[in-house]
Amino acid sequence: MEERTGMITMMGNPLTLLGPALKVGDNAPDVEVLNNDLQPVSISSFGKKAYALASVPSLDTSVCDMETRKFNEAAAGLGDDVAILTVSMDLPFAQKRWCGAAGIENVVTLSDHRDASFGMAYGVLIKELRLLARAVFVLDSDRVIRYLELVKEVTEEPDYEAALNAVKGLV
Repeated sequence: MEERTGMITMMGNPLTLLGPALKVGDNAPDVEVLNNDLQPVSISSFGKKAYALASVPSLDTSVCDMETRKFNEAAAGLGDDVAILTVSMDLPFAQKRWCGAAGIENVVTLSDHRDASFGMAYGVLIKELRLLARAVFVLDSDRVIRYLELVKEVTEEPDYEAALNAVKGLV
């Protein structure tokens, strides 16, 4: 398995990412994760849409909470041709509880806790923590990566404006 060091830090400490370094123009892997009802779903099961696919360490942290709320708010105005998915290592029932408490209705949360297939395929699994790095992948309706941001410092937010502009440019 490919290991990449020096790509991200947490509070200034370097971490190791497992998996390939995907880039704009690559086909996005179609992996299986779990929905909030513990059912397996693949990325392609959401249909032929534009996607903003965010990976976060845990919804129960302040930055991940804020990020998912911001994407949820933005998703309300993007229409049915866009899906915003947030993937974390949180257990599905913890995600469901968090979504209910946070009023999340426009972002679909998915869990990679079972086998880390998303983290490994997208190159965002943090070896030292078995959590996902903070990243945003924007995919077109053919699931080709059109925008990618791997947030260098895990405790910082992504560039929402750039990600959302990339999504809007696809619909």
